Amino acid sequence: MTPAKSKRGKLWRRLFLGALLSAALYFVGLIALIWQAGANDTAQKADLIVVLGAGLRRDGRPGAVLVRRSLHGAALWKAGMAQRILCTGGQAESQPRAEADACRELLLAKGLPDEAILLERRSRSTEENAMYSAALMRKLDLNSAVLVTDQYHILRASWLFRRQGIDITTSAVPASRVGKLLFYPYALREIAALHWQLFKDALGLPQTHLAGL
Repeated sequence: MTPAKSKRGKLWRRLFLGALLSAALYFVGLIALIWQAGANDTAQKADLIVVLGAGLRRDGRPGAVLVRRSLHGAALWKAGMAQRILCTGGQAESQPRAEADACRELLLAKGLPDEAILLERRSRSTEENAMYSAALMRKLDLNSAVLVTDQYHILRASWLFRRQGIDITTSAVPASRVGKLLFYPYALREIAALHWQLFKDALGLPQTHLAGL
């Protein structure tokens, strides 16, 4: 190998390693941002508590994610954060009922009165959670909300809700209840979803759901 080729080879290796390091730092920084956004509980008294939906089991029972979000929302309602609580989430093709109905069932089991529970049964994604929740709030003249979801989900969810003009504070189910080892795969999924949202917005694509993101 000639000296010139050897130098070029070293240069390309350095560029490749530099690119890998930059990508690693970028993803670590995003994960830290996602963690911190969810770790800060900013909940204040509001017109409404909004519980973001999550998938059901095949038999229609709420999955672990929806259970912990619903119970967290119920605790906030009992603490007097709002007089009403909104369960969100539509019905997937593979599920026998809407996520919002399963959330309502959990809230009733925790002693919340039926008249305090509102339902949004149309959404298929976090973006649609925000769109349809905002439309319902405007219809009922509700101006502020406490947003409830998992710690890894708060950053993207709060961004999408604020884009709808909703005055929100946030209260996340902490990562300790999810399992810290599971937090990181979920966070990587959120990074993918954030980039999809930015890409979609840049191209002006009307798509509001993609595999439930």
